[in-house]
Amino acid sequence: MPLLPVPRPFSLELTTARYRAFGLDRATVSEDGALYRAVGGREVRIAAAEGGVDVDPLDAETEAVACKLLGFEFDLVGFAAWAAGEERIAPLVVRFAGFRPTLAPDPFEMLVGAITAQQVSLFAALAIRNRLVERFGERVGRVWAFPGRERLAAASEEELFSLGFSRRKAEYVIGLARADLDLAALALLPDEEVKAQLTALRGLGEWTADWFLARYLGRPRAWPAGDLAVRKAVRALYGDVDVRAAGARFEPFQNLTAHYLLAQFLTP
Repeated sequence: MPLLPVPRPFSLELTTARYRAFGLDRATVSEDGALYRAVGGREVRIAAAEGGVDVDPLDAETEAVACKLLGFEFDLVGFAAWAAGEERIAPLVVRFAGFRPTLAPDPFEMLVGAITAQQVSLFAALAIRNRLVERFGERVGRVWAFPGRERLAAASEEELFSLGFSRRKAEYVIGLARADLDLAALALLPDEEVKAQLTALRGLGEWTADWFLARYLGRPRAWPAGDLAVRKAVRALYGDVDVRAAGARFEPFQNLTAHYLLAQFLTP
């Protein structure tokens, strides 16, 4: 089988929990102990294996996607060593040992997902996003390829409204698709410049920009302090604190801390 070595520690079950927590995700399907994703017109299956994961088919293109989806770039060893001195975070590192936060393989898909999730439940956001994928994407086996930027740039706001988007969110998605901003090039910029360029676009606020840093770029110090679930989790552990200021406490592992705090809501 085509084996891809995985940085340790690693648990596929914990890592992919977010793809099961809110219902079936048409673009990234988690079922039968494996993760499925459309890559370059092919259905790719990722499953746990001795010494790593089986990625079928495995080549340079599918390996890059698998590494993103499985959070290979996160330093869990360093995080665990740091967390040993943080008594409220240390139990989470033990409880979720091997959990690697998943990263979005595509920046446009990540931002559309963030727009969809603004001010609605994640269950509702997923349902709307699935309708978008089925309407404008292409089916590849059991998964759907997320529609590309050009495809949605050619869509109308009315079409998105018919799928469950609010009129304002439909405007945001179409505007993003038609914008001149090179999303891939944002990876070359420092955190604050990334946020500045994203928030200059209509409909993309600080919450969305913070999650872009966290869930697409995987920046270690990304701290989505405006997220309600993050705020709830921090205050449950530390009391009525300023959540944004509290991010300094988790330096330089703000991103991993946020994901481990949220893991409590994804796993029973």
